[in-house]
Amino acid sequence: MIPSLLTALFFALSSLFANRSLKAVGMTRANIGRLLFAAVVLGALAHTLGKGLGGAGRNWLLLSGVVGMGIGDMAFFAALPSLGSRLTVLLTQCLAAPIGAVVEWVWLGTRVSPLQIAAGTVILAGIALALMPDRTNPPRVTLRPVGFLLGLLSAIGQGVGAVISREASLVAQHAGQSIDGITAAYQRTLGGLLVTLAYFAIRYALRRRDGLPSDLPTDASWRGHGWIVANSACGAIIGVSCYQWALITTPSAIVLPLVACTPLVIIPFAIWFEGEHPSRRSLAGGLLAVAGAAVLGLAS
Repeated sequence: MIPSLLTALFFALSSLFANRSLKAVGMTRANIGRLLFAAVVLGALAHTLGKGLGGAGRNWLLLSGVVGMGIGDMAFFAALPSLGSRLTVLLTQCLAAPIGAVVEWVWLGTRVSPLQIAAGTVILAGIALALMPDRTNPPRVTLRPVGFLLGLLSAIGQGVGAVISREASLVAQHAGQSIDGITAAYQRTLGGLLVTLAYFAIRYALRRRDGLPSDLPTDASWRGHGWIVANSACGAIIGVSCYQWALITTPSAIVLPLVACTPLVIIPFAIWFEGEHPSRRSLAGGLLAVAGAAVLGLAS
């Protein structure tokens, strides 16, 4: 429970800082910068305090990063223009949990109790209530079918990536080893960084072929780059470390619904940092999700 809730907290802060970094330095620099900074910091910690690039579960963690932080995150960002932020988050968070639970059950044979399933369902229902667009608050973009496919791919990446991390933990246990959250986050980040670099390299080559100008801003300030550091520290460093810590000991069917509360955790920070006040429906959905989280904590 505790590492999952910490993950939601730091992912929420990371989302706010990510939005500012995207506006300040652009998508390419913000995405590559956050993963590069995280890889350096986590690498320094993992090679001095952890296992570095060692451990029986290393290859599985690298694959988890490729699937979750690489393919999943790229699909998430690609879905935003076609769905808007709320629908993209809704699809990713609410589908990742059942996808992860089913894949882990089929692959690893992990079972959860009916009460835990019910509590996770309540959490996801609260998130859906809080984020679902309606007539008074419709999506701010023109919905396109490709957006739903990308949102589904994002959910698959997050759900399957979490199960692969679980497999890495089990492989290490069978080898008589243990995995700490920092080492797991470092190895997973390297896998995600590999896919991200490949994606933006191909994107850059295609833009040059078509004679399009660079989309890198020329007037980004040092303060603007500081948002990359804040985003990376809260998300790819602390958040992912807590996420891996949670998956080491807890089934993904329990971890993912709690991490899915991230959009709800953002609400008080959005009021504080950006002066954005939530609707009554968002607050009601948040309360429902918190109630589900409380039941899940008692049932775990």
